[in-house]
Amino acid sequence: MIRRTLLNASAVFALGAASLGASAQTMVLKAADVHPAGYPNVVAVESMGKKLEAATNGRLKIQTFPGGVLGGEKEMIEQTQVGAINILRTSLGPVGTVVPEVNVFNLPFIFRSQEHARAVIDGPIGDELLAKVSASPAKLVAIGWMDGGARSLYTKKPVRTPADLKGQKVRMMGNPLFVDTMNAMGGNGISMAYGEVFSALQTGVIDGAENNPPSMFTSNHFSTGTKYYAQTNHLIIPELLVMSKVAWDKLTPADQALVKKLGREAQLEQRALWDKSVEEHTAKLKAAGVEFVPVDQKLFFDATEPVRAKYGAKFADLMKRIAEVK
Repeated sequence: MIRRTLLNASAVFALGAASLGASAQTMVLKAADVHPAGYPNVVAVESMGKKLEAATNGRLKIQTFPGGVLGGEKEMIEQTQVGAINILRTSLGPVGTVVPEVNVFNLPFIFRSQEHARAVIDGPIGDELLAKVSASPAKLVAIGWMDGGARSLYTKKPVRTPADLKGQKVRMMGNPLFVDTMNAMGGNGISMAYGEVFSALQTGVIDGAENNPPSMFTSNHFSTGTKYYAQTNHLIIPELLVMSKVAWDKLTPADQALVKKLGREAQLEQRALWDKSVEEHTAKLKAAGVEFVPVDQKLFFDATEPVRAKYGAKFADLMKRIAEVK
């Protein structure tokens, strides 16, 4: 928290501007993530930095700032838009508030499985949405997708049906669509920054949250008495690796092509690391006493139909195309 306070937005902007303009020969790109060092996303971006530095003989470098030291995702998106942060791995949820087109991937149960989600983002639909992000007024250039896994509920009381969520306050990412999703599932959706969840669980401000096993473990949420993980898989949301258009426009076309190529490689590297991380952290959570509760997903699918109807109406054709992907 102290580091976050010290690195306020103005200081970060000054650092970013200095690194980009210090030398025509060297450009240091500031990369940020809310997740800690060692997390698959962070490791993949660090690897991308090593490749970028090697390919440009040190002319382009990446300096990583993991662990949310530059703020929450909403704040970091804003900093990326103005060029204070140059590269950002972000959840798609908060991006949906500035690039509405990506909200189709934020719909509950839009994907049948993790494999289905990967087939979609690896194909024409994924490329189209990356292009929409880059062409939007958001001043973000999308350079790749990353896995965010399947999100499920973790609570202090076991949840097996939507009825079990009655009266429970559950943290959701900062997007009205997600709050509506939790409300439809039977709970009380509470919009809250990721960095605030631990203390909110600890003090009882919220009764639970929803995320993937690696996030639940690395954020230490399981230590707050949140011992039940209901495997709803209600959201399977790809994540974005974006670059600030401010920094992007300073690159030559050849360097832009190189960054896009390495972004794709980072996507595939992160995916392999992700699968291993889910397996390892699921085992760690079970060893720590977390009970993985199987549920009838159809109950939650049916409960969230009004959300898909409300937010998906404008994406009807795209939703049909997603469903048709094998």
